[in-house]
Amino acid sequence: MTEVHGKIESETLLVTGTGRLGGPLPGAGPRIGGAFSETGPADHTEAGGADGATISDEAGEFSAAWLSLREPADAAARALDLVDLLPGAVRTVRDLGCGTGSLGRWLTPRLGSGQHWIMTDRDPALLLRAAAGMPDGVTVSTQRLDVADLTPADLAGTDLVTCSALLDLLTAEEVERLAGVCAQARVSVLFTLSVTGEVQLAPHDPLDSEVEAAFNAHQRRTVDGRRLLGPDAPQVAAEAFAKVGAAVTVRPSPWRLGPAMPALTAEWLRGWAGAAAEERPDLPVGPYLERRLAALPHASVGHKDVLAIFE
Repeated sequence: MTEVHGKIESETLLVTGTGRLGGPLPGAGPRIGGAFSETGPADHTEAGGADGATISDEAGEFSAAWLSLREPADAAARALDLVDLLPGAVRTVRDLGCGTGSLGRWLTPRLGSGQHWIMTDRDPALLLRAAAGMPDGVTVSTQRLDVADLTPADLAGTDLVTCSALLDLLTAEEVERLAGVCAQARVSVLFTLSVTGEVQLAPHDPLDSEVEAAFNAHQRRTVDGRRLLGPDAPQVAAEAFAKVGAAVTVRPSPWRLGPAMPALTAEWLRGWAGAAAEERPDLPVGPYLERRLAALPHASVGHKDVLAIFE
């Protein structure tokens, strides 16, 4: 049985951050013009969510339905060999931006017994889902915390810090600060599925490269004075952790989409094209998206996993 500790019904029991990632996060969807975050849509955003406004869920800023839809592709993409490189026994794991707990469900069976997971997110509804959805045999606690507010004290007794599809939403300064915090605490990290911006589609469409470039520019946009890393995140994270003394290993972890995964492929296409259209309104993205949805392509969507170990 999964044992859950901590309450998230009362705001007074939560550790709250400064909200640097707060506000409506960008989304995309079937309607061209919505903004994008690969992590998922803000279901209260009028223009639609990052990876499909057709997917909505009342629980939380990030659509739990979207996170569930992408979970099998995430699991298949993650670089399993990095788990084998983890040093020593991993008992206590802090999962940053945990969403519905997808990474925890993937990683728990690959670690030893006696695990305790600290699910960390800004969204109390997603924290509830994450805690309830973890496998039997582990204990779980929750903390509502902005990743930008994490301190070395928060990592006391922690063996591993994880996140999935999160780094692209941070700035270079925030990633460098996170590296410093982990270095002070001497806690290793496993950051999975950071988007790289590289997309390969088959069959080819003449507009593919322009949509890709516009999407990547959109991911690097400035929001409330914060320049998001977007596809630069894996390299920035690797360099930041190496700079503070970690041994860093990077592995590719691309999504493999296509007609065999029609719902996910269609929603990803809507988000990808929607972000490009917002960045480049001059592009004929509407007809492009119609062509792509009418005959779903095979797609390789670039991500990287980053492991940083402090000896």
